[in-house]
Amino acid sequence: MTKSITHVIPGTSQLPPRERILVAARDLFYRHGIRAVGVEAIAEAASTNKMTLYRHFGSKDELVAAYLTELAREGDELWVRLDKEHPGDAHAQLDGWVEYVEQVMRDREDRGCAIANAAVELRDTDHPGRQIIDAYKTRKRDRLVTLFREASYAEPELLADEVFLLFEGARISIQCCSGPTGPASRVVAMLRSLLANHAPKH
Repeated sequence: MTKSITHVIPGTSQLPPRERILVAARDLFYRHGIRAVGVEAIAEAASTNKMTLYRHFGSKDELVAAYLTELAREGDELWVRLDKEHPGDAHAQLDGWVEYVEQVMRDREDRGCAIANAAVELRDTDHPGRQIIDAYKTRKRDRLVTLFREASYAEPELLADEVFLLFEGARISIQCCSGPTGPASRVVAMLRSLLANHAPKH
């Protein structure tokens, strides 16, 4: 590339090499895309060299998989947190998830969802990262199905699909359709209306 994309990530100098490499990869992959970033740039940003990078990650694909695994783990932690905050209360966990969606829409990153971006780049490939992405998205959808079922919503699988697609679509829309003032700005209200219209009758 003609323009340098690297910079040393502040506050990482005391981290072990493997963690520095992951932090650098995460920053560069998100800002520039997986395909646009080479191992040389990652090593430079991590204040190390390619030999050290390959000692911890056998290939760029392996590093990408580790990056996506970390993102997926963080996404899974949301459900763990909601379960701890509202044990046995599916309705409260769903309310907490909608509040999380509202925060995501308000505090959006410049390039949207890192996992969605990676999915686009790795589409139609046999890259190991595809399996990580697919498994993560499946877990998210399955968790919504479980919560809707536990909260006694009718047709929990259909409702989960509608909610899942609404949120995923909003995260893409916010990047290309008038940003925060476009259709995505109404996603939280749409989610709350959808849940209210399908709320179980007692």
